[in-house]
Amino acid sequence: MTTVTDLLIVGGGINGAGIARDAVGRGLSVVLCEQGDLAGYTSSASTKLIHGGLRYLEYYEFRLVREALFERERLLESAPHIIWPLRFILPHEKGIRPAWFVRLGLFMYDHLAPRKKLPGTEAIKLTRHPAGQALKPGFDTAFVYSDCWVEDSRMVALNALDAFEKGADIRVRTKLVSARREGDLWVASLQDVESGQTEEVRARVIVNAGGPFVADVLNSKLGLNTTKNVRLVKGSHIVVPRLFDTKEAFILQNTDKRIVFAIPYQEKFTLIGTTDIPVESVPDKKVEISPDEIQYLCNVVNHFFKRQVTPAEVVWTYSGVRPLFDDGSSNASAVTRDYVFDMDAPQGQAPVLSIFGGKITTFRKLSEHALEELKPFFPSMKPSWTEKAKMPGGDMPDADFDRFFATVRQRWPFLPEHLAHRLARAYGTRMEELLGSATSLADLGEDFGAGLMAAEVDYLVRREWARTAEDILWRRSKLGLHVPVDAAAKIDAYLAKKKVASVAAQ
Repeated sequence: MTTVTDLLIVGGGINGAGIARDAVGRGLSVVLCEQGDLAGYTSSASTKLIHGGLRYLEYYEFRLVREALFERERLLESAPHIIWPLRFILPHEKGIRPAWFVRLGLFMYDHLAPRKKLPGTEAIKLTRHPAGQALKPGFDTAFVYSDCWVEDSRMVALNALDAFEKGADIRVRTKLVSARREGDLWVASLQDVESGQTEEVRARVIVNAGGPFVADVLNSKLGLNTTKNVRLVKGSHIVVPRLFDTKEAFILQNTDKRIVFAIPYQEKFTLIGTTDIPVESVPDKKVEISPDEIQYLCNVVNHFFKRQVTPAEVVWTYSGVRPLFDDGSSNASAVTRDYVFDMDAPQGQAPVLSIFGGKITTFRKLSEHALEELKPFFPSMKPSWTEKAKMPGGDMPDADFDRFFATVRQRWPFLPEHLAHRLARAYGTRMEELLGSATSLADLGEDFGAGLMAAEVDYLVRREWARTAEDILWRRSKLGLHVPVDAAAKIDAYLAKKKVASVAAQ
């Protein structure tokens, strides 16, 4: 007899992984399918911030900002290894937004939700602050406020890992081919992308967390129509050699009323973004930045910084398509970042819940709300539980990363400090499993460059569904910016050898 799962979740981005984690912790059985890698699309292409969304106040998104500010504190507590505080400097420029307007917005930002660990806003004179040295003359005043940095694709992997450890079935490189209703069940055909093999899965509910593909899942995979539409907006980022020496990030107001972030990145670089470009459809292959977008981002930072940036200096770019709910706004920047649910549940037939919109900061609350929508179909579901729960690796005393890192240095003194810090940031308390009984670097196996050792590669394959060098170098980490040019080929060869050995051992 075929097993029936409670939820079939389509999409392995932050919303799909978050809902899987929440659901399985409430006692539901879960299968999650992702046609590519976890966080392989939009969820690895963010600006990598846990933030309330200061500029959303300008569009009267008070509920969204308040919810995001509450979540900012909760997530900082739950994952102190991959989330940490970051101060932002907002240089004031006359003629874009009046100073009183900025002060009002920042006052609201500080007081819409309680702050436990993050300092509030202050005004500074750039002529007396180190940050002013990086800026062109003429910028006299700035405001400094707090938000948080997050390793976005690692957040997805950790949600999936927590879900798996609680009993969820996580399937990467597995696409939904089609699904049909048979009374109160969905019968879905899933295909392993690599082998081509198909399997039928029966589910009581389908959760459509397809991100930018949400409408495609509804229309072409499930054969349904919806009155709600997704607004596709491309956001692109560039990475350049470090522009400034301060540890703070900059938030830059452009003359088109958009804002662009310039953020310290991977020690040697500055991350600049994002753009907002409406697109009509999601391409089959990964979306890419355009030359116009690169020039736009260069122009914005060049307006502010003494050191000028040219497109030739860009060392890496990435782009993603944000699946925003279409609220009718003519301006892509004004489209709501809030999330909307669409429930299709004809009487006596299996329901499907589709997720439109959302942002990485609010994924946990979105997951809670999604489970509330599904409560009528699972009346014995356990109550919500994620508000104070730790992410894998985040269970360190008082969420104090510095104290935890001091224990890391004592526990593994053979690790160079830079490598120890990177591993502590990526894996937190899960370092124990990764490093095992190693007492020297030699015990960690082959070094693929930048301190990426075979033991870490093995861990990512074994525990975090990594299958390729790209998964490892650009999503589970950002070591692609640091390793030698031949590292990817060496890693793929290593993985192919390990795969053959694994198959031979069966």
